[in-house]
Amino acid sequence: MRKQQGLSGGHGVDVDDEEWDKWVDDSSVDHRGRPPLRAATGSWRAAMFIILIEFSERLSYFGIATSLMIYLTKVLHQDMKVAAENSQYWMSVTTLMPLLGGFLADAYLGRFRTVLLSTVVYLLGLVLLAVAQLAPGLRPSGGSVPRVHETLFFVGIYLVSVGTGGHKPALESFGADQFDDGHAGERLQKMSYFNWWNCALCSGVLLGVTVVVYVQERLGWGAATVLLAAVMGCSLVVYLAGWRTYRYRVPQGSPLTPLLRVAVAAVMKRRLQLPADAGQLYEENDGKKRLLCHTDQLRCLDKAAIFEHGGEVWRGAWRLATVTQVEETKLVVSMVPIWVATLPFGMAAAQVSTFFIKQGMAMDRHLGPHFVLPPASVFALAAVAMIATVALVDKLLEPCLRRATGAERGISVLRRIGVGMAFAVVAMAMAAVVERRRLDSKVTMSVFWLVPQFALMGVGDGFALVGLQEYFYDQMPDTMRSLGIGLYLSVIGAGSFLSSQLIAAASRLSSHGGRRDGWFGKDLSRSRLDLFYWLLAGISAANLGFYVLVATRYSYKQQTVKAGRVGAEKDVAGINSPYNHKCVQQGSAFGV
Repeated sequence: MRKQQGLSGGHGVDVDDEEWDKWVDDSSVDHRGRPPLRAATGSWRAAMFIILIEFSERLSYFGIATSLMIYLTKVLHQDMKVAAENSQYWMSVTTLMPLLGGFLADAYLGRFRTVLLSTVVYLLGLVLLAVAQLAPGLRPSGGSVPRVHETLFFVGIYLVSVGTGGHKPALESFGADQFDDGHAGERLQKMSYFNWWNCALCSGVLLGVTVVVYVQERLGWGAATVLLAAVMGCSLVVYLAGWRTYRYRVPQGSPLTPLLRVAVAAVMKRRLQLPADAGQLYEENDGKKRLLCHTDQLRCLDKAAIFEHGGEVWRGAWRLATVTQVEETKLVVSMVPIWVATLPFGMAAAQVSTFFIKQGMAMDRHLGPHFVLPPASVFALAAVAMIATVALVDKLLEPCLRRATGAERGISVLRRIGVGMAFAVVAMAMAAVVERRRLDSKVTMSVFWLVPQFALMGVGDGFALVGLQEYFYDQMPDTMRSLGIGLYLSVIGAGSFLSSQLIAAASRLSSHGGRRDGWFGKDLSRSRLDLFYWLLAGISAANLGFYVLVATRYSYKQQTVKAGRVGAEKDVAGINSPYNHKCVQQGSAFGV
């Protein structure tokens, strides 16, 4: 008989070796706070509820985001430069807010509750938008825009930002929590989870930029916002319907405190000599947390886990840390260069929902004699390309590479991100070429000239965005995974913010302080978006070399799995021994 430990503390279930897989032992609990029964909780049966919610949330978000430039210029009568800056500032806030939402989910609220509360805030924002667009006396009429309309509009879209800030990091990490990393079958399922998560995401995007935009064009902005609010309300019902099948993580306080403790302890013991044998460093195992293997990177932090006073363990809160806490700190520190190196990709991605859409507005969008394609619906090209890419990678590329290499993962996470970044460079160059041709053309070009740049960015997203999601979830400490998804989203948010700053700087320099039109005039035909695209392509290409350098030096997380979980080894040192584990590395540096 063997005693299986559960996260909730004090729970233990005696099971035979043959029944080891019956219970989930990854520090999660079921809806009653007990160790989850594998057959009744988690996996795809729970993840499908969560994926459906992501579909509806993305439908709502992109129904707003892709039409925002049009609303700001056509309804609020802002010029292109101001509208682009406002749009990208909003995108920046929306994609940076998940850092706060992820922290609150991991530390205090829990992921399930964070999604619940943020959905309510999201709904409130949509209601305010509907009121501003439908209430008599608040709607714009002619060239006049009531001040209260503008105020309600911006309050509404920023409430959507706050709702997204809790919804995105908590929901995606909550979905990934439904798969047990220590179980070989569920570990493979989780690799597919991120692919199908993005298929649902892109399906929501596709309907958001076609059906919702069509309603905006034909029935009005207010009717479309009411539709989005109804969809979000239905998603809340779906989310609550799956509560019995979910696996939950119990929040354990601020995940940043252990990181600070490691830093303080390492500084306080900086003059001590590291032991030759890393096995002499302090570690403890209470059965509630998966341990990490010791690595040789950032050895200065290992001093936080040195025993003092002749080997006696002095458990001062800020004087001694475990090997696992030290390794978690190393993981977070080593993520910083990767995060920085992916920011130019975020800058390129920000153009798809702003200047790409603006280009479409200036082109011939007729499909036959009676139908005109709404400008924001051009975004559907990128969504279709991303769906196709994700499906091909999951069903064709990954299985072929697994058979060819014999590895569990066909393509490493960092290589997948790098491939997506390379596609983004080509997409910016293609956008520059098409824009230059449009400016030189004596007739109005068809909007289908934009297909290559949208498709290339869609393929890039299919590689890079999925890779970023998986990277920042898997490589984060277990207690910081919502924050990890927030970091992934912050790549897009910070990239969008940098893009808006680049626009402002390029406009100031090219217009000689406002004395000329410069690159971003009120009339797109007198602007030079092609030069801006070439600038982004150059920045992205130079940064790709930096990314390759950083990625080749990266060391993946090596977590321990209790003997018996994934192999034939048996317990020999006792279930609570820190050394009764085997190390499992989640990839190899930048290689396949």
